[in-house]
Amino acid sequence: MYRKLWAIGLSVIALLMATSQPARTQNLPKVKEFRIERAMPKQAVACLECHKVETPGLFADWAASRHAAANITCLDCHQADPKDKDVSQVHYKQYERSDTKWGIPEYKIPVAAAATPKDCSRCHPDEVTQYSRSKHANTIEIIWEIDPWLNKGMNSDIERQAGCYVCHGTVLKMDADGRLDKSTWPNTGVGRLNLDGSLGSCTSCHTRHRFSVMEARKPGACGQCHLGPDHPQIEIYTESKHGDITKAFGSTYNWTAAPGTWTPGVDYRAPTCASCHMSGSGPVMTSHDVTERLAWEAQAPLTVRPSEFAAFPAKTDWKVEREKMKSVCNQCHGNVWTNDHFDKYDKVILAYNDVYFKPAKKLLDDLYAKGLLSKEKFFDEHLELQFYELWHHEGRRARMGTAMMAPDYAWWHGFYECKARFNAFFEEGDHLIKTGQKAYRYPNYPGATGNTTRPPELFGPK
Repeated sequence: MYRKLWAIGLSVIALLMATSQPARTQNLPKVKEFRIERAMPKQAVACLECHKVETPGLFADWAASRHAAANITCLDCHQADPKDKDVSQVHYKQYERSDTKWGIPEYKIPVAAAATPKDCSRCHPDEVTQYSRSKHANTIEIIWEIDPWLNKGMNSDIERQAGCYVCHGTVLKMDADGRLDKSTWPNTGVGRLNLDGSLGSCTSCHTRHRFSVMEARKPGACGQCHLGPDHPQIEIYTESKHGDITKAFGSTYNWTAAPGTWTPGVDYRAPTCASCHMSGSGPVMTSHDVTERLAWEAQAPLTVRPSEFAAFPAKTDWKVEREKMKSVCNQCHGNVWTNDHFDKYDKVILAYNDVYFKPAKKLLDDLYAKGLLSKEKFFDEHLELQFYELWHHEGRRARMGTAMMAPDYAWWHGFYECKARFNAFFEEGDHLIKTGQKAYRYPNYPGATGNTTRPPELFGPK
């Protein structure tokens, strides 16, 4: 009997070991194969096989993309004419290597490191045309038109390179060795001026090499740049009902719906940035021009209609664009709700303009006219900084917080701080006018070494 029980016990142990074998091997490394099963040029095969070894993360990203599924390879985006300004001379040296079978002249082909909207337009012409007329694409021109940091040289070139230009974009250049100049690259800023003359970088929102529509639809894509004290749209969105609903239900959204089919109430419960400003909704068509659907230029010092924004006048009719935005809102809200929201927003715009900005601007102009403030530089006197932050920080937050229904930003981070800034500005300004005393100038303003020459590639010779 004991022998029989011993035999049964051994059988049970063997069975348990057999059934547990998959569990014990689950954590072992697995090799995922990628087989090239469609026809493509041998040079394209060489690109893929080489990058699979050299940059496996990049290759894996591409392999999981819709581009890969459609047989769109590296060459479709990066191939260049030998005479193009942005051809990578360094990449040519790959064909002189002896440690890889792909390093032979047979596979030699000119490529550009930076894929541009002009490259993307081969397959996406409408999107690129729309993008080219947007504020995003033209943002380098805009900041040079209105930004005292650049025009007065009040920050250094490296501060711009590490900060401003990451979002706004650089003017790409090649160095003497045929590389993209390291002072202008790497960069995926939305307004990047490319060597082929095109503006922007599609990978600002559809990051390489997945180029995902899902990623661009999520608030985080916009939040990479639209955040912080001067334009905290991602924080405002997070505070809003829209953001709260998306945080709660975002895992149930159909983020991967095909372009042109992403439908409110079906694919998502509450809108994201893209839903309101770009995606198709109801009768409103999808557009990559974020200037559309805007009735006010809420980033400007004095709020004006987009067509009146001197730095970049939009070729739009604000009444038409307001109706587009209302149509988007009306996919989930009734007319009363939508109309009343925009009525409140319009009143906030006028309150900011008339109560805060215009009086402050008048006082600033008076101080300059009386010689109590110096126009030589900007930010080297306290009142200039106070005025700047009144419109560039608190004023924007009040306006944008109202537009996106975030009351804490409209009031506590907005109008409340506008009041504090306004009062301090007038206290100091009135004192200077009363006494005739000139404002104190910071003698050693740090890092005020930036180039003040506007990019000739955009503005022409000086």
